[in-house]
Amino acid sequence: MLSVFSHTKSQRHEEFCPLYALSDAGESVCGVVSVSGARHRVKTIPFNRPYLCGQELAYIAAAHAAGRLAGAGDFTARCQLWLEQRTGCHRALLTHSCTGALEMAAILAEIRPGDEVILPSYTSVSTANAFVLRGGAPVFVDIRPDTLNLDEQRIEAAITARTRAIVPVHYAGVGCEMDGIMTLAARYGLWVIEDAAQGILASYRGRPLGAIGQLGTLSFHATKNILSGQGGALLVNDPALAERAEVIREKGTDRSRFLRGQVDQYTWTDIGSSYLPGEMAAAFLWAQMEAADAITARRLALWRSYHAAFERLEHAGRVHRPIVPATREHNAHLYYLLLRDRDDRTRFLAATRAAGIQCVFHYVPLHRSPRGRQVGRAHGGLPVTEALADRLVRLPLWLGLEDHQERVITAIHAILER
Repeated sequence: MLSVFSHTKSQRHEEFCPLYALSDAGESVCGVVSVSGARHRVKTIPFNRPYLCGQELAYIAAAHAAGRLAGAGDFTARCQLWLEQRTGCHRALLTHSCTGALEMAAILAEIRPGDEVILPSYTSVSTANAFVLRGGAPVFVDIRPDTLNLDEQRIEAAITARTRAIVPVHYAGVGCEMDGIMTLAARYGLWVIEDAAQGILASYRGRPLGAIGQLGTLSFHATKNILSGQGGALLVNDPALAERAEVIREKGTDRSRFLRGQVDQYTWTDIGSSYLPGEMAAAFLWAQMEAADAITARRLALWRSYHAAFERLEHAGRVHRPIVPATREHNAHLYYLLLRDRDDRTRFLAATRAAGIQCVFHYVPLHRSPRGRQVGRAHGGLPVTEALADRLVRLPLWLGLEDHQERVITAIHAILER
């Protein structure tokens, strides 16, 4: 299926964290390959390139001029209102990261030592860490082979008397089977905290991701569809949690009420931390939110081009393409291919690197990690997680790739059809 390439230790490390200097055209200018013994410079198409809409720097300057850089200013308010209007959540609170939003959710859910939290193993370490920091124990449940999301059919068997919450992760901006998860959670009195880090402007049966469980979290990291460099948000869908969420975000104080003129001073009332982002990050994010629909439309066009281009390879049994159920509206957060096995993926990554295209794999399953084995447990075997994690490869997908996507597609066809 694939031609064989020798692999050095340094090459394997490069698959995790390759570094490239980007040109104005969106290509790297420092990839070097060897051809017939001679070394040649190859312009490398990067896996990701953060997109500037055009107003970011002007809005940052406006935030500076307003003199309120520590957060909770006009741009923070604009971003939060936008999220509330677009998701229908009761209250949206910007945070310095999705990790911070997850930590706030763990506090609001009152996770205590010994509590169990059900989540997939195929996710970011932040999903588990937020609850481990409160003394909780992650219980890893297998994923579905179609969407790579938490398998709702396997959750109930993992519930014990210590289970406190279910954390569905909407992989690639494709929603989990939320009806089944919400029904199960209601039956057992469990919290549902959506990790919608990849899910901005995506939906499940018409309901925005992150706005279905009691709490939801979003990410605006530099790799996400709309971004602020580092950034996130907590979506509070249960009105009873809104006031405490504000307190937790403000170091455990009622400063938000003070800023609204509801109290004449603020004081320490609860546990919390400094989860509020700076106003310059919010200003950058506001420019992205203004262009969010256009950004999503362009990403979807890139995603569809990939999907159409690799249909023949799937029919030939060379790859499996992503599956998006009809009840989901995704946001083209990422495009991946599933290869035959880990060895094929290793050869594929070496071949694309040699062709000047930066493709990468994704998560190492948490249940296989040293810390995951110490603090959590896998419920039964996780055969789907282990198989798909070894086979998945992500392709470049960023605005500006339109001028380079055909090169990516042509190279992948050449590699997989050898």
